[in-house]
Amino acid sequence: MAYNELIKHFERIRDYLHEFYIYGFRSRNYIKKKSRRSYDNEKRRLESYLKEYMSFQYTNSKLVFLSIDNRLLPHNPLYKTFQSKSFVDKSITFHFILFDILYDETIQLSLKEIVYKTDEYLSHFQYPIPFDESTIRKKLNEYIKLGLIQMTKINNQNIYQRTASFPIQCYEDALLYFSEVNPLGVIGSYLLNRIEHHDYFRFKHHYISYAIESEIIYYLFSAMQQKRYTMIYNHNPKTQKESYFYIVPLRIYISSQTGRCHLLAYTPRFKTIKTYRIDYIYKVILKETCPLFDVYREKLKDVQNHIWSIQYIPYHLEHVEFTIRIEKNEQYIYQRLMREKRIGTIIKVDDCHYCFQADVYDTNELMPWIRTFICRITKVNFSNRTVENRLKQDIQAMYKLYEIGDDVNVIS
Repeated sequence: MAYNELIKHFERIRDYLHEFYIYGFRSRNYIKKKSRRSYDNEKRRLESYLKEYMSFQYTNSKLVFLSIDNRLLPHNPLYKTFQSKSFVDKSITFHFILFDILYDETIQLSLKEIVYKTDEYLSHFQYPIPFDESTIRKKLNEYIKLGLIQMTKINNQNIYQRTASFPIQCYEDALLYFSEVNPLGVIGSYLLNRIEHHDYFRFKHHYISYAIESEIIYYLFSAMQQKRYTMIYNHNPKTQKESYFYIVPLRIYISSQTGRCHLLAYTPRFKTIKTYRIDYIYKVILKETCPLFDVYREKLKDVQNHIWSIQYIPYHLEHVEFTIRIEKNEQYIYQRLMREKRIGTIIKVDDCHYCFQADVYDTNELMPWIRTFICRITKVNFSNRTVENRLKQDIQAMYKLYEIGDDVNVIS
């Protein structure tokens, strides 16, 4: 089949965006899910959307990857991939005919009137495309679901008109911010394409990768809003294994350090809350309503009091406690401690020492944060002694590396 820049299903592009941007540096021989021709076609599509960000490296083979400096970008370039949906001639023709007929928001027409005006419109063309009443009714129902057309009943007859528009320019600043920080920022990006806008915002930590999962996140949010059971289909790129899970989506967590998205969901099979990486999910199907959705959501609220990141281990809590030194003129350190702690409490030991305490499901999740205070820590007390000993050994090794001393007792 000849190469075409437009696509019918976004899943195809999502797979290759993962390969080239999330996982990176993959050769054509490594990607075995598709044929070599499919690989070449999808790579050319990505080049047409993201040519200025596509890079190559040669080792034994040609490695393709996306190289993007997030700090320099006012807008997420990955949104371009959503503006590539294919269409059939008949659908796009009727789209412009319909909105030309309903050019004003005050025009109200019945189905028969729209059919008549469509035929009249097409009569001016040399080779008109025919539209029957059934096709037009289906397209109108489709536009009603999209919110482009609204229907009212007058004298037991369906009357159609354009949905009232609103001045997008008034929301320019909000859209600029929303499009870059929200999991569904692609919506703001679409709206910004309709107006001339300025680039006011720059982000020190600009995570753009979740744009790839916008469609998946939309379906998960829909399932939460409608309180439905959901079937998710996973593909693990490391093991190349496919799996599926019957779940109740409860919350989506987005890392403030990496931008990676995770889903916390109740899994009836295991009768507990489990975590799923959203970039592994390639398909979401909404199922029947879950009558216990609110019960599971309340259970998650209790669990959140002991989750530092995303790890939940039922019936297993670990105590974390460490003391840091803060001088009297270093209140900004105390403010940072208060600002960055997600759970737990801070107790003032004396004028220069403060103790952080928390009960968590996994001590390892706190370690990157605890290490940022490494020069100020004077005492640690973890119920998980393995993690505590590893921290102490790492600090001793660091002091030895900097020749501070072999037997310095850094922390107790």
